[in-house]
Amino acid sequence: MKAVILAAGKGLRMLPLTADKPKTLIEINGKPFLSFILEHLQEAGITEIALVVGYKKEKIAEFVKGQGLAITLIEQQQLRGTGDAVLQAKEFIDDEDFIVLGGDNLFSAGDLRAMQKDDEYCYVAGWKVANPEKYGVLVCKGNTLLKIVEKPKTVVGNLINAGLYKFTPDIFEALEQIQPSERGELELTDAISLLAESRKVKVMMLHDYWLDLGTKEDVGKVAKFLRDST
Repeated sequence: MKAVILAAGKGLRMLPLTADKPKTLIEINGKPFLSFILEHLQEAGITEIALVVGYKKEKIAEFVKGQGLAITLIEQQQLRGTGDAVLQAKEFIDDEDFIVLGGDNLFSAGDLRAMQKDDEYCYVAGWKVANPEKYGVLVCKGNTLLKIVEKPKTVVGNLINAGLYKFTPDIFEALEQIQPSERGELELTDAISLLAESRKVKVMMLHDYWLDLGTKEDVGKVAKFLRDST
């Protein structure tokens, strides 16, 4: 399958580390975080990759040029949310099933391989955490997704959206139907919830790990995990 990496954001929570580079190029153990993502995608058999870029896009272009990989750069000219970012990749996808992941998330090659489901459903990767109130919580019946509850104020479960997806082209139709959120963005999770109403979305539990490079504090945690696992 093709893969789309979302890497357009400004990474404000990572300042000052992102003052001169996008978050996905922050160095972990001596190399950009994006290097690990690309390595794991290739290990999973994914060679057609697009990067949706925006903030400091020239830095990502410079990095990609030195990788010797056929990577397509797609510019999100206005940062209008993750849903809009996926919409920008519609021409690249060309009516095929595809994988989407954030440029600040790292998954194992095994889980990336497992996510390449050859069926008519969309999939969301699930991961259990102790603090689900910080994330989008997946409400399921069996492995069928019913809805996503963003940062719930009351307990609805501890299974969260880990930010790895397999989509059919149905996602584009759903994205074109949703309205901007309160923050003026097209939210990818709104489109997923719309498809879930028709029981078109399933949840795949991650088997190995989910590494999130969301804050400055995560840099050391991710670096240690990767050191210890090699």
